[in-house]
Amino acid sequence: MALDTGSRLASLGDDRPTAVVVAVQVPSVTDEELESSIAELERLATTLGLDPIGRVTQRRSALASGVVLGEGKLVELATWTGGPGKIEPYQKPGAKKREDDDDLDDDDEDAEDDDSDLAADDAEPGEVELAGPSARPPGAPRAKVVLVDHDLTPTQQRNLEKATGVDVLDRTSVILEIFHRHARTREARLQVEIARLKYLAPRLRESGGGGDRVRGGIGGKGAGESALELDRRRIRDRIAELRHELAQIEGGSRTRRERRSELPTVALVGYTNAGKSSLMRALTSSEVYVADKLFATLDTTVRRLIPPTEPPILVSDTVGFIKKLPHDLVASFRSTLDEAADADLLLHVVDASDPALADQLAVTREVLGDVFERTGADAVPTWLVLNKIDRVEPLHRRALELRYPGAIQLSAKDPADVAMLREKLVEQFAGKLEEAELLVPWSAQRVAHLIHERATVLSEAHEDTGTRFRLRAPGRVVAALRDELAERS
Repeated sequence: MALDTGSRLASLGDDRPTAVVVAVQVPSVTDEELESSIAELERLATTLGLDPIGRVTQRRSALASGVVLGEGKLVELATWTGGPGKIEPYQKPGAKKREDDDDLDDDDEDAEDDDSDLAADDAEPGEVELAGPSARPPGAPRAKVVLVDHDLTPTQQRNLEKATGVDVLDRTSVILEIFHRHARTREARLQVEIARLKYLAPRLRESGGGGDRVRGGIGGKGAGESALELDRRRIRDRIAELRHELAQIEGGSRTRRERRSELPTVALVGYTNAGKSSLMRALTSSEVYVADKLFATLDTTVRRLIPPTEPPILVSDTVGFIKKLPHDLVASFRSTLDEAADADLLLHVVDASDPALADQLAVTREVLGDVFERTGADAVPTWLVLNKIDRVEPLHRRALELRYPGAIQLSAKDPADVAMLREKLVEQFAGKLEEAELLVPWSAQRVAHLIHERATVLSEAHEDTGTRFRLRAPGRVVAALRDELAERS
């Protein structure tokens, strides 16, 4: 069975192996979208522990089916890695090698493998070199990994590895490896492992095995299965085992959601690294894991809004989304995403300082649309939260107000902004807030405890007869505190 991504990177030995990024700009992709996608892949690479040192880009009408790039760009890519920069022409097994070039061409035209169209793709007249240097500068280090900003077929990956002489990872494999490293709970590990095995299955041919057959049948009769077929069957069996175990765990998650169904729930959703976990920590005063890297959070966390309200408002943090998120990964994390479908309110958190904000909004909405369609749930009310607003210039803030009217601009690191959002949430679920003043006698200090627990204390002064509070809370909470005070006075 082929080595997984983590093993292949570990075999390189370096703390931060160098990498070169490859991207093809097709006509439907703008320069800004290309730059954003490449920059995002470089951030993914950094999260994975790689060191991106260069880029090789090209404009084409479509990806070359054999090697992604054209012939000239393939040679240029090889200067970064030290590979041969070309693929040997395909020959049918058993065919005699001929010295006549014309005869070789005839053999190539009859080939049924994907490699047979390399020459036609490389000679495509529509290929154009992008502006800017992409060749390896003199003295620059060699790249030990090639990262391709597209999903590769097994043939494309194999051919690129032959042409470059190094490991080649596509966008999906990078994301899967990051998910694998960041999964902490048993549920998340199972979800990621299912997606990784489904990605690995069609790439088993890369192991170089599969020729020998294991004798099958009672008494050893029959051709049996090849090693490749055995590996694929083992993967199918393993996926079935993982899905069975995951279904049992998801049953427990579903039961916990049903128990919480009577309580108002707010789900934080959005693009990866938009600041959801930071906002979660600020709203709930909990030790939620926070890191400035992609996919730092994969496991759903549910905490109570602090200070507590009556009834309690629950806040859940969910896995982040990303452009070109593998479909198998989305399917594996369906139970985690169901938290969004079961919520009473969604806080769609985006990084206001990111130039690709609009694209990130579209990606999140697309994934959420798929979740609601699959679960049959009605669309959940959504508030757009423009986070990290402290990194945005005042003029750009005004432009964001005009472009996204009604959006909440805040910084999860600003206590005043977090308090403002909390009050909006309390008003949404517990009613309009009122300010009140209550004098709590020394003999009724239990009420003082309830005030701190259920309301926001604006001021507190100790007098001869008791403690005078000026507070803000929903109307029904204020009324309940007055009743409690009357009973104890």
